[in-house]
Amino acid sequence: METFRARPNRTPLVAELPPEEPTASAWRVRVRMDDRPGTLARLAIRLADLECNILGLTVLPVPGGVLDEIVLRPATGLPKEVLAEAIRGEGCECSGIIDADVRELRDTASSALSAARRAVDDPERLVEVLRDVLAADLVTRVPAPEGNPGRTESGHRAVFPLDADTVLVARRRWAPFVELELTRAAALIRLLAATQQNVSGAVVLDRPDGAAVVLRPGTPRDADAVSELHQRCSMKTLFRRYHTGVRTVPRRWLHKLLTPPRGSSVLAVCGRDVIGLGQLIPQPDGTAEVSLLVEDAWQGKGIGTALLARVVVLATAASHAELTAVCLPGDDTMLRTAARAGLRAERSTTDTSALRFFLR
Repeated sequence: METFRARPNRTPLVAELPPEEPTASAWRVRVRMDDRPGTLARLAIRLADLECNILGLTVLPVPGGVLDEIVLRPATGLPKEVLAEAIRGEGCECSGIIDADVRELRDTASSALSAARRAVDDPERLVEVLRDVLAADLVTRVPAPEGNPGRTESGHRAVFPLDADTVLVARRRWAPFVELELTRAAALIRLLAATQQNVSGAVVLDRPDGAAVVLRPGTPRDADAVSELHQRCSMKTLFRRYHTGVRTVPRRWLHKLLTPPRGSSVLAVCGRDVIGLGQLIPQPDGTAEVSLLVEDAWQGKGIGTALLARVVVLATAASHAELTAVCLPGDDTMLRTAARAGLRAERSTTDTSALRFFLR
């Protein structure tokens, strides 16, 4: 279970604060008020009477009114209870007062974009980022059965699905969550999920020999490099891939290899050389056919396994549950590659040259 707690200076409800607590450099105050002209102006005048300097204001729509989050610099020695009483005296409800850091003052859009960037750059920090976005006291990663989303604790607890097995539980004692905050947090989680599922980008392999090998989508511009790949392959390697004697590949074939109908290709690239090629071609029955070609000099070095694993990612993103491949009778190369890639594979009972890989 992963938990991220708020900074110690985030204290709970106003009623629990001792009167003698030292005054912080800034406070974040949540005030619920009726949406009527002049209400905020009267409150601002009352705060000025208490020598409080308003540094920032965010308006959060809520049912039956508005919730204003005010960041202010309090007068020296002003107790939180006195401020809360003054707010109530203007016909408003003070739902929470906590210490704030003026260095965190930014407009809402900038804060949301910054949080999204942090989560995308380092998904492992999502718990921390969500805690900051919600100004929560505690965010915990728990198994989905323990989430209990119906338990809201009067708005002080919220549950966010992360995946099929995990949820994030956020708690905030100093003020209940409002719908706008929950929507913003859910959007952040959806954004992170979308970036993780985006398989169109390049992937750098972490190789023990230090060679810089990149897996990326193939395009028609790679035709010359793929042609050179075939020229460097032995007749045995090409026969294993195409099941016929070829040495050179016609130009029109190259384009079909790189952009197969309704399918996609993945290249393994080292420097300027294409050293491997994988294909994923959807079939009418909902499966997809996979094929691999790896240059002889790079065989036995994990390139085929990496290509197949990347093709599986593409297939999973396209909702394919099963892959097929055609191999020569008695050739177990693809079976061994599938096993190293963590796939469950079997030969067809009706066609010994056909392999099936199960993704679910």
